[in-house]
Amino acid sequence: MLQGARGTITKFPSAYLGRRRTQSIGFPFCCLIRRLQFPRLLLLGVTCHAVVCSLWRPGLEGSASLLHLYSNKSNPEQGYCEREVRLASSLDFWTLSSENLIAVLPIDPVKENYVREVKNCVFSIAFPTPFKSRVHLVAVSKFGIWADQLGDGRAHLIGIYMNRQGEKWELQLKGSGKTPYSRNGDGRAVLRSSMREFLCSEAMYYLRIPTSRAASLVVSDDAVWRDQFYSGNVVKERGAVVLRVAKSWFRIGSLEILAHYGELDLLRMLLDFIIQEHFPSVDVKEPNRYLDFFSTVVSETAQLIALWMSVGFAHGVCNTDNFSLLSITIDYGPFGFMEAYNPDFVPNTSDDERRYKIGNQANIGMFNLNKLLQALNPLLDPRQKQLAAQILEGYPILYDTRFRELFKAKLGLLGKSKGDDDLIAFLLHLMEKTEADFTMTFWQLSEITQSQLQELSIPQQFWALKMISKHKLFPAWVSQYLLRLKSNMNDSDSERRKRMTTVNPIYVLKNWMAESAVQKAERNDFSEVHLLQQVLRRPFQKHSAAETAGYSSPTPSWAKDLRVSCSS
Repeated sequence: MLQGARGTITKFPSAYLGRRRTQSIGFPFCCLIRRLQFPRLLLLGVTCHAVVCSLWRPGLEGSASLLHLYSNKSNPEQGYCEREVRLASSLDFWTLSSENLIAVLPIDPVKENYVREVKNCVFSIAFPTPFKSRVHLVAVSKFGIWADQLGDGRAHLIGIYMNRQGEKWELQLKGSGKTPYSRNGDGRAVLRSSMREFLCSEAMYYLRIPTSRAASLVVSDDAVWRDQFYSGNVVKERGAVVLRVAKSWFRIGSLEILAHYGELDLLRMLLDFIIQEHFPSVDVKEPNRYLDFFSTVVSETAQLIALWMSVGFAHGVCNTDNFSLLSITIDYGPFGFMEAYNPDFVPNTSDDERRYKIGNQANIGMFNLNKLLQALNPLLDPRQKQLAAQILEGYPILYDTRFRELFKAKLGLLGKSKGDDDLIAFLLHLMEKTEADFTMTFWQLSEITQSQLQELSIPQQFWALKMISKHKLFPAWVSQYLLRLKSNMNDSDSERRKRMTTVNPIYVLKNWMAESAVQKAERNDFSEVHLLQQVLRRPFQKHSAAETAGYSSPTPSWAKDLRVSCSS
């Protein structure tokens, strides 16, 4: 991932491409790492045999093609890779290349891998660090469909993968070792955080929210030491690596760092590259291209945060290095899906000031876009600066409009009514006062009939609605809601419920679910990881095993005080 302007790209030197590696895991290639803002991210061009159980062979210059390995039971290092082999053979032959990035964007001339301040480049070259102990493939995401996908100096860009539809995707490893941007870190990730990222990025994709994707997750027995809650309690955890995918890992911070250091020629070069590669609606030859680019980012950022809010998702660390220029969700750290509705919900225990609470995400989006505008200003003339400021001023309206549309759909409302905002706000107020479950309230409103609501007879299975019904103002809200539903033209109660179940999920990755899976995985039981993979692929449909696991039930008592942090 990227956390600033600079980063890394994959490079495949012939000295490494010609060498066959048969270890269960290895990183035989050097990689390019993107220069970052704070922790400065590293993207590397490396492949992991435990991820796809494959070898690389030289292909065209700047590319590599996949050599399949076939399971050999006499070789213990290959025996447990049968699943990966089947995956590899389902992908035909991959082609990876970083030539378009290397040819256009400058590379750090310093080849040594040590922590330092890096300037006058976009990428650095670095070698990933292989695990020393045996690794285990925990989970693999289906590769049939790709979706859009920052780091703290521990990520390596393998290269750019082009699928059969001609779509380009940047493949990246996270937790794969130290880079020039690692600060005092060890460049590693732990199983706990890696599992959360793997599961949540996939959950968001199936919730139809723009996001990076997770392709696979491996865990080793290598010791990684972490103070999870910064309390002085350092414990040994297991190292893990996630292979993840995005159309681009460039973020607001990627431009911010170049503007900060006055590297304006490089800023212009990188901007033009990003526009040409990822913003087809913007003409890179147009004098107003940076205005058009900014307008697109403003609009799509408003859309993304409104979508987050519609499923009760709090990112946890919404700084400029975690905001994608493509407006996709990236860098899953101390995130959380809200359980009891609370606009002050903060999943990150490190956020003492509640800066990134869920109710402040739209404001933080505005703040980050203003930082983007400050980075662009040196490239704009006075008239363009004025127009860009006006574009930014339009952000609140864009956000409010999309938020209203999404929540109207969640309530099954058709058409327009001047009282819609009040109806939505009224319900959220009742949910806050009764601490009702956010996800299940809307799901149960999708299932309950109008006659049951009118009679105020809430069946026991609708436990979230039953909680709200205890509020003295609940009957007043129901009356307003039913009156509004009558204005839905050519609509029936069954159609309303059917429509609502397509936008209101029954399953999201609540922190207690992820924690339950993590606790089992620490004992080498990955069954709940696989269950969650299945369930989260169909978040709008009931799943018998998920019901048995209690995924649509109230939060268990053991998880009431569950906390997460940035430590990973």
